[in-house]
Amino acid sequence: MKTDNIHWLGHDAFRIDDLGKQIYIDPWKLSPTAVKADYIFVTHSHYDHFSKEDILKISKETTKMFGPDDVAKELGKGATAISPDQELTLDQLKIKAIPAYNIGKKFHPKENNWIGFIIMLSDGTTIYHAGDTDFIPEMKTLKVDIALLPVSGTYVMTAEEAIEAANTFRPKVAIPMHFGEIVGSEKDAEKFKAGFKGETVIKKVEK
Repeated sequence: MKTDNIHWLGHDAFRIDDLGKQIYIDPWKLSPTAVKADYIFVTHSHYDHFSKEDILKISKETTKMFGPDDVAKELGKGATAISPDQELTLDQLKIKAIPAYNIGKKFHPKENNWIGFIIMLSDGTTIYHAGDTDFIPEMKTLKVDIALLPVSGTYVMTAEEAIEAANTFRPKVAIPMHFGEIVGSEKDAEKFKAGFKGETVIKKVEK
């Protein structure tokens, strides 16, 4: 499964190329020379996911921005609020917001309506960015090609929990994230790779 159009920018930040369009998810700590965004998706309002400084760095007049209600309100003009389970068609993309929340810890309450995203690219490839979440019941029925999954524990799934999640909904490829900044290390990604029954691609950070 092709993943060379998926660029890991550290932590939960990704840039995806699709037909020359640049899709960012949770941009944070970006290079000053980062390419401009056509679409920006924000999963929730914590500073390491919703960075206005980084959004400004990559925004242009035509950039379209999407996030949960609290993020969209703070971004103001040019931003669209999206709720869990909502679907959008966006130019060549199809988007679905997936709930993202903690079970048994307080960092990401379900009632905040924070989200992950499934993005269907122009060639039909589906990429799931889980956001900051535990292994929640809503994951069990997902059908996606590529899953970007947190593995660090503390605020999100541990590697073991991410393995259980991925082996339940079985993406063709999994890319571990949410390590190397704040919490977690590449050891968590390697642990995930050892336990996931599908293909794991551990990305190197691009800046």
